[in-house]
Order: sequence, then C-alpha cells, then structure tokens
Amino acid sequence: MSKPLLQPDGLDRNHIGVGSIILTTHGSEASFSELSSTYPLKLLSPRIARDNVAIAYILSYGGGLVGGDRIELSVEVRDGASLVLLSQGSTKVFKTRPGTRLSARSQELANTTQKMDVIISSDSALFLLPDPVTCFRSAKYNQLQTFRLQRDASAVLLDWITSGRKSLGEEWAFSRYYSLNEVWVEGERIARDVLLLEDHDLHINSLPPRTLSNSLAPYSCYATVIMYGPLVQSTIRHLATEYASISVFKRHSPPGLLWSLSMIREGRGCVVRVAAKESEDVKTWLSGSLRELEPSNGVKQLLEVYVAQDAPNT
Repeated sequence: MSKPLLQPDGLDRNHIGVGSIILTTHGSEASFSELSSTYPLKLLSPRIARDNVAIAYILSYGGGLVGGDRIELSVEVRDGASLVLLSQGSTKVFKTRPGTRLSARSQELANTTQKMDVIISSDSALFLLPDPVTCFRSAKYNQLQTFRLQRDASAVLLDWITSGRKSLGEEWAFSRYYSLNEVWVEGERIARDVLLLEDHDLHINSLPPRTLSNSLAPYSCYATVIMYGPLVQSTIRHLATEYASISVFKRHSPPGLLWSLSMIREGRGCVVRVAAKESEDVKTWLSGSLRELEPSNGVKQLLEVYVAQDAPNT
C-alpha cells in the first residue's frame, strides 16, 4: 500500500473522509438508498428485525482520529424511517501530527475536525447516540453538527466528552476542544449549543491562571442531550416531573452526578446537561431517562440494548 503524500509543511492533507447516509422506507422496511464513506471514515449497518428502523455505526480506521483528519458526513432520514446512529467505542482523538508552526494555516490543518449535516423529514426520527469523545494529550478537536427537522420529525442528540486517559494520568490534558450543535425546525433555529475548552481562555488578569483540570474537577465526563419531537414527548414529561422534584440543599462534597433541564419551543423539546465523575454514570442515567420513549417502530427496544452496553474505559 502506498503511503499518502506529505506537503512541505509536514501535514498530511489526504485524510479527508466523506460519508453519506440516506435512509428511506419500502413498505414497512427501512433501507439505505445510500451508505458510502471514504478513509478515514467507515460506515457499517447490521441487519435488524425492526419495522421502519435501521442502525448505522460511525467508525474510524485504526481506532481513532489523528491531527489533520477531517470527517464530513451528510445524513438524510426520509419517509417515516427511524435511524439510530452509534459508534463502536469512544471516539479517540490523538495528538496533532508533528509539523512546522510557521503559519496559522498550518495550525488550522493540524486540527481534527468532524462535521455532520442532517436532514430529518416529517414523521421521521434520528437517535444519535455515540460513545463519548476522548481527546488524548495535546489533541485539538473541532466538531460541527447541524440538524434540520421538518414538521413532526423527532430527534435525540447526544454529545459528550471524557477527560481523557485517566489511567495514564491524562485528565483534561488536550489542547483544544470545540463542539457546536445547531437544531433547526422548519427553518427556525431552536437550539444552538457551543462548548469550547482550552487552557489559555481561563487566564484572567486579576486571578492566577487555572488549568482545565482545576476548572472542571471533580467531574470527568460532561454530556449534552437535545430532544425534540412527538416521539420524545413522554420522555420530556418524565424528565420535567423528576427535575421539579429535585431538592436543592448544601452538600459537604460534590455529588457523583449533576443534571439540569431546559425546555425549548414550549416544551416540544428540551436540552439536558449532565456532569458525572465517571462516564459509566452518565450511561446509567441515560438508561433511566430514555426508558419513557414511545415504543413505536421498535426504537425503544434498540435503545435499551444500547444503554445496557458497558461504558467505554477512559
């Protein structure tokens, strides 16, 4: 196998993975009219016995992404189908490739970037439930995700990050993490969630500098869940009831898990934020929270299988 060519600045520009997923229905069966990808992106879809429901796994060769890799994935869910998007293990982001630092352009190309554009048609649904992103020491990662829903479309969108390889003493040791999620419904933007983590943003002139580890401790996993549409109404009601019953009182030590709930578009959607000391705690919380999903089309059973899986080691 021939090696990819390197440019004069030492950066490999051949690692741009492009993927496309189009899911439609024929009768009561969901089928992919398109499922394609190029290195370093890989898409797989196992056969399942569920009406109007399909699963696709988003994978990367070699178990992770390296500085300079770019992933661009487009997704369309049509004709009342439901798509469950998963990953196989955490999305590992390795440190940037060695190269010169003479220009801002070189710095930009050294970032690892994943971009996803999604269209969900009326009466269709997307359940994006990847394992968390795990950035290794010195890694730089950008994630840009846009979701466009038509009327009566539904979505559950999970975005979460771990502190890194705790077993190797790497806790919040990456250089930069940027995640942007936008949700549009019939041309109206109903949610825009941005998370930026990098050390130098925490330096305030009047205060001593703080590291990410200092600022984010004692938690090593942060998650955002955006839900919207008719298929998640019972879940939203369940969460709202549970959240309203939480008592606020002074604690001697931080709890193992914290979560908050914000309604959007008059309760037709919500944004949930979770912080936990372990990623397994977040997955356990998800298991209880998704239990109230409408059982239509077999999606609930598939998600119960997902949340029952072991959480990735961090």
